[in-house]
Amino acid sequence: MIEREESTPVSVRRQCELLFCSRSGFYYEPAPVSPEDQAVMNLIDEIYTKWPFYGARRMSRELKSRGSFVGRKHAGRLMRLMGLEAIFPKKNTSKPYPGHPRLRDDSRRRGGAQRIPRFLQPAAAPSIA
Repeated sequence: MIEREESTPVSVRRQCELLFCSRSGFYYEPAPVSPEDQAVMNLIDEIYTKWPFYGARRMSRELKSRGSFVGRKHAGRLMRLMGLEAIFPKKNTSKPYPGHPRLRDDSRRRGGAQRIPRFLQPAAAPSIA
């Protein structure tokens, strides 16, 4: 942790260098949330608890119906600030079962030619040498 006290032998600049952190990042203090945004965030929390599948667009419409006129982008920013995300099917939802063997359709890879299984192929004629 970086110490600001004068009694430390290492300057704040050097401490930041050693910790690979910028001095501006060290001195940065985020702005507090305004009371208006806090009231909207309370409404968003109430709505999200009831309908967790609402995204920024529907959340904005629901807020407008409750008398709080907030745009889609502002509703989305507040939802991100609160760590909320709409519940919806994400990418890769149909992964194969791990223990199941993978069956391949070779007809598509071979330009449409059907592959005949070995047990159905005619027996090779005996060669006379």
